[in-house]
Amino acid sequence: MKIGLIVNFDKKNAIDAAKRIIEIAAECEASVLSAKNEFFSADAVYDTAEEVIKNCDAAVTVGGDGTIIHNAKFAALYHKPLLGVNLGRIGFVANVEPDELDELYKLFVGEYDIQQRMMLDISLFRDGEKRSYTAVNEAVIHRDTLSSIVDISVSLGGEQIITYRADGMLFSTATGSTAYSFSAGGPVMQPDLKCILLTPLCPHALSSRPVVFGEDAVLSANVLKCADAKCYMTVDGQNHISLTSDDVITIRKSPLELQLIILKEKNFYTLLNEKLKEN
Repeated sequence: MKIGLIVNFDKKNAIDAAKRIIEIAAECEASVLSAKNEFFSADAVYDTAEEVIKNCDAAVTVGGDGTIIHNAKFAALYHKPLLGVNLGRIGFVANVEPDELDELYKLFVGEYDIQQRMMLDISLFRDGEKRSYTAVNEAVIHRDTLSSIVDISVSLGGEQIITYRADGMLFSTATGSTAYSFSAGGPVMQPDLKCILLTPLCPHALSSRPVVFGEDAVLSANVLKCADAKCYMTVDGQNHISLTSDDVITIRKSPLELQLIILKEKNFYTLLNEKLKEN
């Protein structure tokens, strides 16, 4: 078995956790693939995390949820299951805590489950051209910090359904419901549900509420009169794209799915209470 080990070295104790994972892999006669680093040696070394994931049988990330989200798109693209070891503050997506590393023995003997997570396909249409993005958590349309409030029109299946006057709005997966959407007042959803959640950001209206759409929904959004305000789209906190009032953004279920390795079954709602209480 070939394990792709992706480590966020900015996290405290990341090197110790990585070395313990390598020890477990060696005991189980598995090989470890890694990107170039100066902290530990691996059986095979690649230039990028994407190459590591492409060539492994399963990927293991060491870091926070951000580390998982950043590499999840590669795992989904190459149809590789992914396991997250949590060294972050909350870690809803990760399945293993630092004191649970011995659970990894199960990975090498096949004693684990796979949980499928829906992702979003985001398309930006501008001047006849299409740019595509994939989101694990969310895509956010938002104004610049110093800009005025904006009007955002939303359509479902090509039919305009509502216009929000707000600081912005976000479209998230159930996985992303405990991320930015949660902070914006959106509902908490069981993460393996297949749906699209629309959450307005600081809406200037009494009736604006989050809305949950089915997995087959095709949503479109565009910012009206963008000239008076600088607007952007951010995907999973990484891409940062400037928008104009002529841009049209479509959001739908991605054909790709994230396969999360579950070594230890945990009740999501119990975990939610524990994580938020600690935070």
